[in-house]
Amino acid sequence: MHTVARLLQLLGMSIAPLAMVVQLSGKISVGEMLKFLLMSVGIFLVGYTLQRFSGSSQ
Repeated sequence: MHTVARLLQLLGMSIAPLAMVVQLSGKISVGEMLKFLLMSVGIFLVGYTLQRFSGSSQ
């Protein structure tokens, strides 16, 4: 469970910069970028919560 939580955190941390780069290149609008940023925060928080309550000591 700890590994899944860490992968979710990594995924959440990598979506945000990718969304910013794609928006700066003009392929998506600012609103769509903000949706991706909120989604990445949500994914990160799910991973953090799983890690916190999975009982792992790391």
